[in-house]
Amino acid sequence: MRIDIPQDVPRRRESPPQTGAPRPQEPSSVQRHLQSIKERADQSRSNHTPPRSAPPRRPDRQREVATPPRRVRDPREGTAPRRPQRNKIPSQTIGMQLRPEERKVMLELGRFRVVRTRDLGDAIYDGKQRKLGEDLSYLRSKGLVETRHINLRRDGTRRQIDRVEVATLTRDGRAWLSKSGEVPKDQTVYYGFVKPREIEHDSLIYRAYRDAAQRIERDGGTNLRVKLDFEIKADVQKDIYRARKADPKRDMGEIKQEVAAKHSLPFVDGKIQIPDARIEFGRKEDDARSQEADQGSRTGGHEDIEVLTAAYRRGHLRAKAQAGFRAYASSADRSGITAKIEDEHQMMRDIFDL
Repeated sequence: MRIDIPQDVPRRRESPPQTGAPRPQEPSSVQRHLQSIKERADQSRSNHTPPRSAPPRRPDRQREVATPPRRVRDPREGTAPRRPQRNKIPSQTIGMQLRPEERKVMLELGRFRVVRTRDLGDAIYDGKQRKLGEDLSYLRSKGLVETRHINLRRDGTRRQIDRVEVATLTRDGRAWLSKSGEVPKDQTVYYGFVKPREIEHDSLIYRAYRDAAQRIERDGGTNLRVKLDFEIKADVQKDIYRARKADPKRDMGEIKQEVAAKHSLPFVDGKIQIPDARIEFGRKEDDARSQEADQGSRTGGHEDIEVLTAAYRRGHLRAKAQAGFRAYASSADRSGITAKIEDEHQMMRDIFDL
Protein backbone atom coordinates (compact mmCIF):
# COMPACT_ATOMS: atom_id res chain seq x y z
CA MET A 1 0.00 0.00 0.00
CA ARG A 2 1.41 3.37 -1.04
CA ILE A 3 0.83 6.60 0.91
CA ASP A 4 1.65 10.07 -0.67
CA ILE A 5 2.85 12.59 1.87
CA PRO A 6 2.58 16.26 0.62
CA GLN A 7 5.70 18.27 0.84
CA ASP A 8 5.80 22.00 1.89
CA VAL A 9 6.77 24.49 -0.79
CA PRO A 10 10.06 25.94 0.21
CA ARG A 11 9.85 29.68 1.19
CA ARG A 12 11.93 32.27 -0.61
CA ARG A 13 14.72 33.42 1.59
CA GLU A 14 14.84 37.20 1.94
CA SER A 15 18.17 38.80 1.48
CA PRO A 16 19.43 40.66 4.48
CA PRO A 17 19.32 44.49 4.31
CA GLN A 18 22.34 46.23 3.04
CA THR A 19 24.30 48.08 5.58
CA GLY A 20 24.99 51.13 3.35
CA ALA A 21 21.33 52.37 2.64
CA PRO A 22 18.60 53.05 5.33
CA ARG A 23 15.41 51.05 5.16
CA PRO A 24 12.44 53.20 4.00
CA GLN A 25 9.64 53.68 6.55
CA GLU A 26 6.00 54.37 5.75
CA PRO A 27 4.61 57.70 7.23
CA SER A 28 2.37 57.41 10.23
CA SER A 29 -1.26 58.63 10.34
CA VAL A 30 -0.30 61.80 12.23
CA GLN A 31 2.29 62.72 9.68
CA ARG A 32 -0.12 62.11 6.85
CA HIS A 33 -2.68 64.42 8.55
CA LEU A 34 -0.13 67.21 9.02
CA GLN A 35 0.97 66.84 5.42
CA SER A 36 -2.61 67.21 4.17
CA ILE A 37 -3.08 70.37 6.26
CA LYS A 38 0.06 71.88 4.82
CA GLU A 39 -1.02 71.08 1.28
CA ARG A 40 -4.43 72.72 1.78
CA ALA A 41 -2.78 75.85 3.27
CA ASP A 42 -0.38 76.12 0.34
CA GLN A 43 -3.26 75.77 -2.09
CA SER A 44 -5.27 78.47 -0.29
CA ARG A 45 -2.38 80.95 -0.39
CA SER A 46 -1.82 80.28 -4.05
CA ASN A 47 -5.51 81.02 -4.85
CA HIS A 48 -5.58 84.36 -2.90
CA THR A 49 -3.39 87.18 -4.15
CA PRO A 50 -3.55 90.55 -2.30
CA PRO A 51 -4.26 93.67 -4.41
CA ARG A 52 -1.20 95.45 -5.64
CA SER A 53 -2.47 98.89 -4.49
CA ALA A 54 -3.03 97.80 -0.87
CA PRO A 55 -0.38 99.33 1.41
CA PRO A 56 1.52 97.01 3.72
CA ARG A 57 0.10 96.65 7.18
CA ARG A 58 1.97 98.47 9.92
CA PRO A 59 3.38 96.38 12.77
CA ASP A 60 1.23 98.19 15.37
CA ARG A 61 -1.88 97.64 13.24
CA GLN A 62 -2.94 101.30 13.47
CA ARG A 63 -4.91 102.72 10.63
CA GLU A 64 -3.31 105.67 8.93
CA VAL A 65 -5.53 108.78 8.71
CA ALA A 66 -5.09 110.93 5.69
CA THR A 67 -4.58 114.62 6.54
CA PRO A 68 -6.87 116.87 4.48
CA PRO A 69 -5.10 119.54 2.46
CA ARG A 70 -4.90 122.92 4.18
CA ARG A 71 -7.20 125.49 2.70
CA VAL A 72 -5.57 128.70 1.58
CA ARG A 73 -7.76 131.71 2.42
CA ASP A 74 -8.39 134.17 -0.32
CA PRO A 75 -7.29 137.68 0.80
CA ARG A 76 -10.50 139.08 -0.67
CA GLU A 77 -12.57 137.09 1.84
CA GLY A 78 -11.33 139.15 4.79
CA THR A 79 -10.39 137.92 8.25
CA ALA A 80 -12.97 135.84 10.13
CA PRO A 81 -13.53 136.76 13.82
CA ARG A 82 -11.94 134.34 16.24
CA ARG A 83 -14.56 134.85 18.94
CA PRO A 84 -18.33 135.22 18.59
CA GLN A 85 -19.50 138.79 18.77
CA ARG A 86 -21.11 139.86 22.00
CA ASN A 87 -24.73 140.98 21.98
CA LYS A 88 -25.22 139.19 18.67
CA ILE A 89 -28.90 138.50 18.14
CA PRO A 90 -29.56 134.78 17.48
CA SER A 91 -31.00 133.97 14.08
CA GLN A 92 -34.22 132.50 15.49
CA THR A 93 -35.07 135.78 17.27
CA ILE A 94 -34.29 138.23 14.46
CA GLY A 95 -37.41 140.20 13.62
CA MET A 96 -39.36 138.65 16.51
CA GLN A 97 -42.04 140.93 17.89
CA LEU A 98 -43.00 140.77 21.56
CA ARG A 99 -46.05 142.08 23.31
CA PRO A 100 -45.62 145.18 25.54
CA GLU A 101 -45.92 143.06 28.70
CA GLU A 102 -43.30 140.62 27.43
CA ARG A 103 -40.92 143.46 26.61
CA LYS A 104 -41.45 144.90 30.09
CA VAL A 105 -40.67 141.50 31.65
CA MET A 106 -37.46 141.31 29.63
CA LEU A 107 -36.44 144.80 30.74
CA GLU A 108 -37.02 144.15 34.42
CA LEU A 109 -35.10 140.88 34.30
CA GLY A 110 -32.23 142.63 32.54
CA ARG A 111 -32.03 145.42 35.10
CA PHE A 112 -32.18 143.19 38.21
CA ARG A 113 -30.73 139.90 36.89
CA VAL A 114 -33.08 137.70 38.97
CA VAL A 115 -36.69 138.43 39.94
CA ARG A 116 -39.44 136.37 41.52
CA THR A 117 -42.14 135.63 38.97
CA ARG A 118 -44.91 136.51 41.43
CA ASP A 119 -43.46 140.01 41.78
CA LEU A 120 -43.44 140.37 37.99
CA GLY A 121 -47.09 139.33 37.88
CA ASP A 122 -48.03 141.90 40.52
CA ALA A 123 -46.07 144.74 38.92
CA ILE A 124 -46.75 144.16 35.20
CA TYR A 125 -49.87 141.98 34.95
CA ASP A 126 -51.90 143.44 37.85
CA GLY A 127 -51.71 140.15 39.69
CA LYS A 128 -52.78 137.96 36.75
CA GLN A 129 -50.29 135.17 37.32
CA ARG A 130 -51.82 132.90 34.69
CA LYS A 131 -51.19 135.44 31.93
CA LEU A 132 -47.64 135.87 33.15
CA GLY A 133 -47.14 132.10 33.04
CA GLU A 134 -48.22 131.98 29.40
CA ASP A 135 -45.81 134.75 28.43
CA LEU A 136 -42.94 133.19 30.35
CA SER A 137 -43.60 129.86 28.63
CA TYR A 138 -43.39 131.60 25.25
CA LEU A 139 -40.17 133.43 26.17
CA ARG A 140 -38.63 130.17 27.40
CA SER A 141 -39.50 128.45 24.13
CA LYS A 142 -37.63 131.18 22.27
CA GLY A 143 -34.57 130.79 24.50
CA LEU A 144 -34.81 134.31 25.93
CA VAL A 145 -35.72 133.57 29.56
CA GLU A 146 -34.79 130.88 32.07
CA THR A 147 -36.79 130.01 35.19
CA ARG A 148 -36.23 127.73 38.18
CA HIS A 149 -37.68 127.00 41.62
CA ILE A 150 -35.70 127.61 44.80
CA ASN A 151 -36.26 126.67 48.45
CA LEU A 152 -36.62 129.51 50.93
CA ARG A 153 -34.91 129.49 54.30
CA ARG A 154 -36.97 128.48 57.29
CA ASP A 155 -37.97 131.23 59.71
CA GLY A 156 -37.94 128.95 62.77
CA THR A 157 -41.72 128.84 63.21
CA ARG A 158 -42.76 126.49 60.40
CA ARG A 159 -41.37 123.15 59.34
CA GLN A 160 -42.71 123.38 55.82
CA ILE A 161 -40.21 124.60 53.20
CA ASP A 162 -41.61 127.25 50.89
CA ARG A 163 -40.64 127.27 47.22
CA VAL A 164 -40.75 130.22 44.83
CA GLU A 165 -40.12 130.56 41.12
CA VAL A 166 -37.46 132.98 39.90
CA ALA A 167 -36.56 134.10 36.39
CA THR A 168 -33.57 135.56 34.58
CA LEU A 169 -32.48 136.38 31.06
CA THR A 170 -30.39 134.03 28.97
CA ARG A 171 -27.40 135.15 26.92
CA ASP A 172 -29.61 135.34 23.83
CA GLY A 173 -32.21 137.25 25.83
CA ARG A 174 -29.64 139.81 26.89
CA ALA A 175 -28.50 140.21 23.27
CA TRP A 176 -32.07 140.71 22.08
CA LEU A 177 -32.86 143.23 24.82
CA SER A 178 -29.69 145.24 24.17
CA LYS A 179 -30.72 145.65 20.53
CA SER A 180 -34.42 146.23 21.15
CA GLY A 181 -34.22 149.89 22.19
CA GLU A 182 -36.03 149.20 25.47
CA VAL A 183 -32.99 149.74 27.68
CA PRO A 184 -32.50 153.30 28.99
CA LYS A 185 -29.23 155.06 28.38
CA ASP A 186 -26.32 153.94 30.60
CA GLN A 187 -28.37 151.07 32.03
CA THR A 188 -26.42 147.84 32.47
CA VAL A 189 -28.17 144.63 31.41
CA TYR A 190 -27.54 141.43 33.38
CA TYR A 191 -28.34 137.79 32.68
CA GLY A 192 -28.00 134.32 34.19
CA PHE A 193 -28.03 132.83 37.69
CA VAL A 194 -24.60 133.73 39.07
CA LYS A 195 -24.57 132.90 42.81
CA PRO A 196 -27.00 130.10 43.73
CA ARG A 197 -26.70 130.78 47.47
CA GLU A 198 -27.71 134.42 47.02
CA ILE A 199 -30.63 133.93 44.66
CA GLU A 200 -33.19 134.22 47.47
CA HIS A 201 -31.63 137.47 48.68
CA ASP A 202 -31.10 138.95 45.21
CA SER A 203 -34.64 138.14 44.11
CA LEU A 204 -35.96 140.49 46.82
CA ILE A 205 -34.08 143.54 45.51
CA TYR A 206 -36.73 144.11 42.85
CA ARG A 207 -39.45 144.13 45.49
CA ALA A 208 -37.52 146.69 47.55
CA TYR A 209 -36.92 148.76 44.42
CA ARG A 210 -40.62 148.95 43.63
CA ASP A 211 -41.37 150.39 47.05
CA ALA A 212 -38.58 152.96 46.84
CA ALA A 213 -39.30 153.85 43.20
CA GLN A 214 -42.97 154.63 43.89
CA ARG A 215 -41.96 157.07 46.61
CA ILE A 216 -39.27 158.67 44.40
CA GLU A 217 -41.69 159.16 41.53
CA ARG A 218 -44.28 160.68 43.87
CA ASP A 219 -41.64 163.18 44.93
CA GLY A 220 -40.93 164.16 41.32
CA GLY A 221 -38.12 161.79 40.38
CA THR A 222 -37.85 160.82 36.73
CA ASN A 223 -35.74 158.60 34.46
CA LEU A 224 -34.93 156.02 37.10
CA ARG A 225 -31.78 153.96 36.54
CA VAL A 226 -30.63 150.98 38.60
CA LYS A 227 -27.04 150.12 39.50
CA LEU A 228 -26.56 146.79 41.23
CA ASP A 229 -23.69 146.11 43.63
CA PHE A 230 -21.80 144.32 40.80
CA GLU A 231 -21.47 147.56 38.87
CA ILE A 232 -20.77 149.73 41.94
CA LYS A 233 -18.01 147.41 43.16
CA ALA A 234 -16.41 147.38 39.72
CA ASP A 235 -16.30 151.20 39.60
CA VAL A 236 -14.87 151.41 43.11
CA GLN A 237 -12.16 148.83 42.42
CA LYS A 238 -11.10 150.63 39.25
CA ASP A 239 -10.63 153.93 41.09
CA ILE A 240 -8.69 152.26 43.91
CA TYR A 241 -6.42 150.57 41.38
CA ARG A 242 -5.74 153.86 39.57
CA ALA A 243 -4.94 155.66 42.81
CA ARG A 244 -2.52 152.94 43.97
CA LYS A 245 -0.85 152.83 40.59
CA ALA A 246 -0.33 156.59 40.61
CA ASP A 247 1.18 156.56 44.13
CA PRO A 248 2.05 153.09 45.49
CA LYS A 249 3.26 154.52 48.82
CA ARG A 250 -0.03 156.21 49.58
CA ASP A 251 -2.03 154.98 52.58
CA MET A 252 -4.81 152.54 51.59
CA GLY A 253 -7.25 153.97 54.13
CA GLU A 254 -6.82 157.42 52.66
CA ILE A 255 -7.38 156.09 49.15
CA LYS A 256 -10.56 154.25 50.14
CA GLN A 257 -11.96 157.27 51.91
CA GLU A 258 -11.32 159.41 48.84
CA VAL A 259 -12.93 156.87 46.50
CA ALA A 260 -15.94 156.53 48.81
CA ALA A 261 -16.47 160.28 48.74
CA LYS A 262 -16.19 160.31 44.94
CA HIS A 263 -18.98 157.74 44.60
CA SER A 264 -21.06 159.16 47.47
CA LEU A 265 -20.67 155.95 49.46
CA PRO A 266 -20.40 155.77 53.28
CA PHE A 267 -17.04 154.90 54.84
CA VAL A 268 -17.63 152.92 58.05
CA ASP A 269 -14.96 151.22 60.19
CA GLY A 270 -12.33 151.57 57.47
CA LYS A 271 -14.51 149.94 54.80
CA ILE A 272 -16.51 151.28 51.88
CA GLN A 273 -20.13 150.25 52.37
CA ILE A 274 -21.77 149.22 49.09
CA PRO A 275 -25.57 148.81 48.88
CA ASP A 276 -27.41 146.05 47.10
CA ALA A 277 -28.70 148.57 44.58
CA ARG A 278 -28.58 152.28 43.87
CA ILE A 279 -31.49 154.11 42.26
CA GLU A 280 -30.33 157.11 40.27
CA PHE A 281 -32.95 159.59 39.07
CA GLY A 282 -33.41 163.04 37.67
CA ARG A 283 -35.55 165.75 39.20
CA LYS A 284 -37.39 168.51 37.41
CA GLU A 285 -37.82 171.44 39.75
CA ASP A 286 -41.33 172.79 39.54
CA ASP A 287 -41.12 176.54 39.73
CA ALA A 288 -44.04 178.17 37.98
CA ARG A 289 -42.72 181.63 38.82
CA SER A 290 -39.46 181.03 36.98
CA GLN A 291 -39.19 182.37 33.48
CA GLU A 292 -37.32 179.21 32.49
CA ALA A 293 -40.17 176.93 33.48
CA ASP A 294 -40.58 175.75 29.89
CA GLN A 295 -37.01 174.53 29.69
CA GLY A 296 -36.90 173.18 33.22
CA SER A 297 -33.84 172.63 35.36
CA ARG A 298 -32.90 169.10 36.22
CA THR A 299 -30.89 168.04 39.27
CA GLY A 300 -29.69 164.50 39.86
CA GLY A 301 -30.13 162.36 42.94
CA HIS A 302 -29.82 158.80 44.15
CA GLU A 303 -31.04 156.47 46.86
CA ASP A 304 -29.30 153.35 48.12
CA ILE A 305 -31.33 150.31 49.17
CA GLU A 306 -30.27 147.22 51.11
CA VAL A 307 -32.09 143.92 51.65
CA LEU A 308 -31.33 142.44 55.07
CA THR A 309 -31.66 138.72 55.78
CA ALA A 310 -31.24 136.52 58.83
CA ALA A 311 -27.93 135.31 57.36
CA TYR A 312 -26.34 138.70 58.09
CA ARG A 313 -24.00 138.81 61.09
CA ARG A 314 -24.55 141.32 63.86
CA GLY A 315 -21.56 143.43 62.86
CA HIS A 316 -22.74 143.45 59.26
CA LEU A 317 -26.20 144.60 60.30
CA ARG A 318 -24.74 147.39 62.42
CA ALA A 319 -22.50 148.59 59.57
CA LYS A 320 -25.45 148.71 57.16
CA ALA A 321 -27.46 150.66 59.69
CA GLN A 322 -24.63 153.18 60.18
CA ALA A 323 -24.27 153.55 56.41
CA GLY A 324 -27.75 155.07 56.22
CA PHE A 325 -29.09 152.79 53.50
CA ARG A 326 -32.83 152.35 53.16
CA ALA A 327 -33.06 148.83 54.60
CA TYR A 328 -35.73 146.23 53.86
CA ALA A 329 -36.42 142.79 55.30
CA SER A 330 -39.04 140.12 54.72
CA SER A 331 -41.32 138.90 57.48
CA ALA A 332 -39.53 135.52 57.45
CA ASP A 333 -36.16 137.21 58.20
CA ARG A 334 -37.37 139.69 60.79
CA SER A 335 -37.33 137.22 63.66
CA GLY A 336 -33.71 136.24 62.98
CA ILE A 337 -32.63 139.87 62.60
CA THR A 338 -34.41 140.88 65.81
CA ALA A 339 -32.60 138.18 67.78
CA LYS A 340 -29.23 139.56 66.65
CA ILE A 341 -29.88 143.23 67.37
CA GLU A 342 -32.34 142.97 70.25
CA ASP A 343 -30.27 145.46 72.26
CA GLU A 344 -30.43 148.09 69.50
CA HIS A 345 -34.12 148.79 69.01
CA GLN A 346 -33.48 151.92 66.96
CA MET A 347 -32.15 149.75 64.13
CA MET A 348 -35.44 147.86 63.80
CA ARG A 349 -37.36 151.09 63.38
CA ASP A 350 -35.40 151.86 60.25
CA ILE A 351 -36.09 148.52 58.55
CA PHE A 352 -39.03 148.46 56.14
CA ASP A 353 -41.16 145.43 55.42
CA LEU A 354 -41.08 143.60 52.11
